[in-house]
Amino acid sequence: MIYEIRNYHFDPEHVAAYRTWAKTRAIPHLKQHLNVVGFWANNEMPSEVLGEPADPLGSANITWIIAWDDISTREVTLNRIFSSPEWGAIFAHVPGGLASYLRRESKFTESLM
Repeated sequence: MIYEIRNYHFDPEHVAAYRTWAKTRAIPHLKQHLNVVGFWANNEMPSEVLGEPADPLGSANITWIIAWDDISTREVTLNRIFSSPEWGAIFAHVPGGLASYLRRESKFTESLM
């Protein structure tokens, strides 16, 4: 099993609306089709960064994790879901549109426990 950690640097001006959109539209749909481990949005507490300073975007403000059997399943499944008419209708309402995603990152991890 692998875990995909998806970090978004979402436009701070739209984060409050994004929270509502995620809770009411995106997360219910994603949970129907994916093994979503969790979905988080930063609170008002500042990030703690130790070592090298972060770049101008700072820390990601939206994070969600998906569990996958393998990377091949991930590729096929995400393509199918994100190209579906259902997701298109949901994504059409993302606050600020695609431009609100200042950076999108995915990293792949394995459990050490």
